[in-house]
Amino acid sequence: MAGGGFGRWLREGVWEIPLRRYLAVVVSAALVVGLVLAVRALTHDDRACAPGVVHPEDSDDCVGVSTTAYDFGRPQLRDAVRAIDRENDSLKAGTYVTVAVMLPYTASTPSTLSDIQHELQGAYLAQWEANHAANGQSPSIRLVLANPGATSDHWKRLVDQLEPMTRSADRLRAVAGVGMSTDNNKKAVAELTRRGIPVVGSSITADDLANGQGGKDPFPGLARVSPTNTDEARALASFAKVSAGRALLVYDKPGDPYTRTLQASFAKLIKGSPYEPQPFTPPADRTQEGTTANTFRQITHLVCDTSKETDTILFAGRHTQLRQFINALGGRGCQDRKFTLLTGDEGSYLTGEKALDRSALRHNLSVRYTSLAHPDAWAKDTVKTGGSARDAKVLSDLLARSERAPIGPIGSVALDDGQLIIGYDAMTLVVHGIREATPDGRTAPPLADVGLQWPQVKGSLRVSGASGWICLDVHGNPYDKAVPIVELTPEGDSRFVRIAWPEGKPPGKECLPPS
Repeated sequence: MAGGGFGRWLREGVWEIPLRRYLAVVVSAALVVGLVLAVRALTHDDRACAPGVVHPEDSDDCVGVSTTAYDFGRPQLRDAVRAIDRENDSLKAGTYVTVAVMLPYTASTPSTLSDIQHELQGAYLAQWEANHAANGQSPSIRLVLANPGATSDHWKRLVDQLEPMTRSADRLRAVAGVGMSTDNNKKAVAELTRRGIPVVGSSITADDLANGQGGKDPFPGLARVSPTNTDEARALASFAKVSAGRALLVYDKPGDPYTRTLQASFAKLIKGSPYEPQPFTPPADRTQEGTTANTFRQITHLVCDTSKETDTILFAGRHTQLRQFINALGGRGCQDRKFTLLTGDEGSYLTGEKALDRSALRHNLSVRYTSLAHPDAWAKDTVKTGGSARDAKVLSDLLARSERAPIGPIGSVALDDGQLIIGYDAMTLVVHGIREATPDGRTAPPLADVGLQWPQVKGSLRVSGASGWICLDVHGNPYDKAVPIVELTPEGDSRFVRIAWPEGKPPGKECLPPS
């Protein structure tokens, strides 16, 4: 073969043709890979809702810790969330600690969202007061919003997200809020406190979501600003003079921590009653209607079958079922007989509830409940201890200034349900614990020391809350806390009746729990 022919054969047979084929394969492969990546990019399910907040793999809920002005898609929260974000942005790095406000921000029922809005407003007002009206006390307080999901199903994911924040620049030092006394929230509190994160519950009242039961403390570092169901029932009994022969108990079966402990407390009050307690079984998600309205219609017949001396109904259930039962009582056959329905603080959800048949309240039916707080309590009650109008006025003055900058706006405000007041008091207690635990010359307290402050919150170290004095026993539970008795009105709001006390009388001026 001539030299030129050999070169052409070598170039075409060995290099160019195989190389072209190789390059074609490479290019084809690259196109395939690029196409796959492009398809994946186009079809990728973006799980992010906002920084720190995502859709869990098995849910469309937005779960996590929001450190921005994200309002979880709930317009009624927007003003309060933006106010918190403005306050957070004004804080200097290294001068603050973080408190997570844990509430079910993605709840869907209007009554629950209304409570969340008001509690968040109260927490923010306490934050603002701590940072601007505390005479230079430190550290400053930063708030973040912690959402375990609409029904707190994703509490474990949230706890896993919160724990590293205790070791980061966030310097998380407590969780406040919690929300309802549900099984999921009970698990969340148990895990938070097991990991050494202090918790201050605002509206939790279940006895089994408290320390001190049977002398044990299953939730080390937990404090509460609301009385237990047992204390609420004792206060209600001291007010209403409930007797066994004149009361019928209607209760949720199988119940949740709130309803079960309320049922047990009511049952003790009417021990020896001639009437068998009447159960109802709601959906697992007690915000849903279910078929319990039919059950309540049947129970109203049994109410009318009781002796004419019976004039009291004790109701241990959530607010959706309470509303259904009141509506059923409005159509009972014995409307000529007077009944008083007594229940726990879930009654506060019915203030402004559009689905409630308020005409039922004009047919010889009174509905009274134990509220966590009420704006008229200290203005209208003449009690000398346990709280004061002066303490309540601190919050009312803040509210008057919150309609405009620099504090507000914070959105529409309502106080009748007590949630803003109790949210404010819970955050005030958190701030007290954090600052008492902060050593001189330090900008943050050790995490473990914050929860150790609760047993000393009594006497001259009590927190003078807008809802009343917060004097904690050694288990972190409020001692002889003021319990406003409130009545629903046919006009759509509530009427303060009187302050009642678990001990039957206000605490002494020392406010020291007995041994």
